[in-house]
Amino acid sequence: MKQAHAMPFGASLLAGGGVRFALWAPAVDQVVLELGAQQPASHAMRRDAGGWHRLELPDAGPGDAYRFRLPDGLRVPDPASRFNPEDVHGASQVIDPKAHAWQHAHWRGRPWEEAVLYELHVGTFTVEGTYAAARARLPALAELGITAIELMPLADFPGKRNWGYDGVLPFAPAASYGTPDALKALVDAAHGLGLMVLIDVVYNHFGPEGNYLHAYCPQFFNPKHQTPWGSAINYDGEGARTVRDFFIHNALYWVEEFRFDGLRMDAIHAIRDDSPLHIVQEICQALHAGPGQERHVHVVLENDANQASFLARDARGRPPCATAQWNDDLHHAAHVLTTGETDGYYADYADDPVAQFGRALAQGFVYQGQPSAFRGGERRGEDASRLPLAAFVSYLQTHDQVGNRAFGERIQAIGEVGLVRAAWTCLVFSPHVPMLFMGEEFEASTPFQYFCDFGPELASAVAKGRREEFGRFKAFADEAARARIPDPNAESTFMASKLRWEEWDDPLHEAWRIQLGEMLALRRQRLVPLFAGQRGAGRFQAEDGLLRVAWTLADTTRGLEGPRLHLLAHFGEGPVEGVALPPGELLYANAVERDGSGTLRVARGGVFVALQEPGLA
Repeated sequence: MKQAHAMPFGASLLAGGGVRFALWAPAVDQVVLELGAQQPASHAMRRDAGGWHRLELPDAGPGDAYRFRLPDGLRVPDPASRFNPEDVHGASQVIDPKAHAWQHAHWRGRPWEEAVLYELHVGTFTVEGTYAAARARLPALAELGITAIELMPLADFPGKRNWGYDGVLPFAPAASYGTPDALKALVDAAHGLGLMVLIDVVYNHFGPEGNYLHAYCPQFFNPKHQTPWGSAINYDGEGARTVRDFFIHNALYWVEEFRFDGLRMDAIHAIRDDSPLHIVQEICQALHAGPGQERHVHVVLENDANQASFLARDARGRPPCATAQWNDDLHHAAHVLTTGETDGYYADYADDPVAQFGRALAQGFVYQGQPSAFRGGERRGEDASRLPLAAFVSYLQTHDQVGNRAFGERIQAIGEVGLVRAAWTCLVFSPHVPMLFMGEEFEASTPFQYFCDFGPELASAVAKGRREEFGRFKAFADEAARARIPDPNAESTFMASKLRWEEWDDPLHEAWRIQLGEMLALRRQRLVPLFAGQRGAGRFQAEDGLLRVAWTLADTTRGLEGPRLHLLAHFGEGPVEGVALPPGELLYANAVERDGSGTLRVARGGVFVALQEPGLA
């Protein structure tokens, strides 16, 4: 099978040979296409009344370099480039989207309740930092029990290294990792192993370097809405229809042409759109109406506003909009619980963090409309009581929560390891969709630091700004302390963030990986079949560090109320004795003993999980 996504933007191969080029540049009267790398030939493009510049060249073909020349002489890449091998300031390249012959055309994805996510950054996942090297590591992840990998953004960015959130060419996979076909081979291999692959996309802003749209298409932005990155992307002003189509096609492009199993949308709370139909909803509708009719396609949101309405289900339990959302609430509560840190937004979870963690496990969001002290009393969130708990992707670490620390320390380096493992055990046996950050499965010793590769002037400003940002914290009030914060633009910062795969089998690291694999196997075999019909919140109790959570699952074969899943965990000081035994069949226990009277002795960090059949006390 060969796959391509047809779109009105960029360079498209013609059926009879040649290439059609199209650029929306309403702010200029003339655009010249330059074709070729060394001595490019100039071809005037035709402009229509809507600001589109088009040209068909019968002699152009795959591999040809091209760029657009504006009236002032500025040469710019194609904003819909499928590949920019010489970085974002260089020429784009014509790509044959059907060059890759897919080996696993039968793949139709997986139901969402089967998801165990693994977030990875291609550049630091391996020493080589390529799509091909990442592909070689997939079998080990599949064997561990991972069922979906989530790639941090791949839209091409300036320089050789970046987290990906500074992308400026949304259709061009980052050239520093390899070719588009190498990325397709990665996705293809994942499907052969039973792994879904999601891609992180950024539809709320463009990066600060290499975005040339202002020069010929200021209509791409709406100055009525200001964001931390300047004028917002224009989803609701004059010319918004073309802008909206650009991003709708981008979503379809990744899912159709690269056969990704879905998207993770970055920071949709930062998207400004006053349209009757929000751009996130329109993108989801397009995915459901297109590739979603043939296979499982999932959309995961990052949304600090906790808008449960984006996650609603229809009468058949299907999501008309997004499938799930990253659950920062659970992370924040778990972070306070395991590390004791209460700075910044963690302050909202400092009051009884065991109860906050329990609320997140039972209900998904902690904040469902109540005021946030950190936000000055502003109410945050919406009622999530009717959502399935699979609508929440929950975790103890992400690229943000690790990398936004001054030194990029992972949670096991700053928290109590026994409590961290206990929190992860709670998450694995919950109806939430669990997510690991790369290396977490073997408690990697390497940090994940903030890194980039901007031009000299911007690089200096970014390094200075990052150190000033941490100056607000007591630990970095001293200038000498701030000077120790790694320079984001230094290659050494990037290199320090690469995983050390020799730790995978190191005795100091493999014990947790083996334990995690056993827990994931139990989840897959005993619980996942019961998660499909789970709806609504669970119940929790927290007292003196002892947490109890219970969820009602579903009998999907008969549409009846099914078993109840019971979780007991102790995060308090010292062991507790005489603890009432949760009802049902024991599924898993760690650091828990039964005493002679039929009650439990639970050590600090102990966890007990039981499954109670319907009707049994």
